[in-house]
Amino acid sequence: MANYEDLLNSAYEKVKQIDTSGERFEIPKIQGHFEGRKTILTNFFQVASHIRRDPEHFQKFILKELAASGQREGERLVLNIKVPSAKINPKIEQYVKEFVLCKECGKPDTELVKDERLTFINCLACGAKHSVRSKI
Repeated sequence: MANYEDLLNSAYEKVKQIDTSGERFEIPKIQGHFEGRKTILTNFFQVASHIRRDPEHFQKFILKELAASGQREGERLVLNIKVPSAKINPKIEQYVKEFVLCKECGKPDTELVKDERLTFINCLACGAKHSVRSKI
């Protein structure tokens, strides 16, 4: 009969290894191209669904932060100025830090809840509740 150490080692070999990086949520990068003086963001709504936020809210934030006007055309967002993705991606990260990630536990399992005139992030993982700016 095998001793305890041998049994323990064989059990560790059979157990599935977990990812120890600690990071399970990655902020997606925006994809797009230029058409004349306009910037076409082709995966804008996929990014909005990945971070689980209303595309209208996300669009309003991006347009304000980039100081640009724009509109939806089907499944893409058209900005009326030329903006490189290197300038858009930090704005998306800023949005995620402000409106998606929980300030207590850092997890993205949150929802935006409007209570009268205030907007809160309600964390579904730890139960924390934080106010965010209502006006974008």
